[in-house]
Amino acid sequence: MNTQLTIEKLSSENLRELTELVVELWTDCRFQEEFEHYLGLINSENEACFLLKEHTEFVAFLHVSIRQDYVEGAETTPTAYLEGIFVKPNYRKKGLAKLLISEAENWARQKGLKQFASDTPLTNQASIDFHKKAGFREVEQVVCFIKNLD
Repeated sequence: MNTQLTIEKLSSENLRELTELVVELWTDCRFQEEFEHYLGLINSENEACFLLKEHTEFVAFLHVSIRQDYVEGAETTPTAYLEGIFVKPNYRKKGLAKLLISEAENWARQKGLKQFASDTPLTNQASIDFHKKAGFREVEQVVCFIKNLD
């Protein structure tokens, strides 16, 4: 790995920077709520967040979890699950997401997991292309429904 790049696991020291990246990815999220959510993950055995730093700036993150419930296409349970990944726009197409994916895969292997799953909306072609390039294969397309109960 380039000596200018480092990967850090989520800690109290980088929680604020992670939360800033999270709300940059999911713009409808509120900083304080996400800060508190990720604070609860710092010592989690079933979830991990990795931040990628270039020099002194955090430019990307990945959130991986262990899902015990049904995962589309999975042949084994539990399954590692890519909950989110984000690279700041000016740092894309440089292989940084690949480094984070590799870190998450290593974490999952150390947990004894055999498969790594993810999802993305059907309308997010950039994410679909990214997943395929990262080695994921499409296993299912889903349309979700909801009905309000009186």
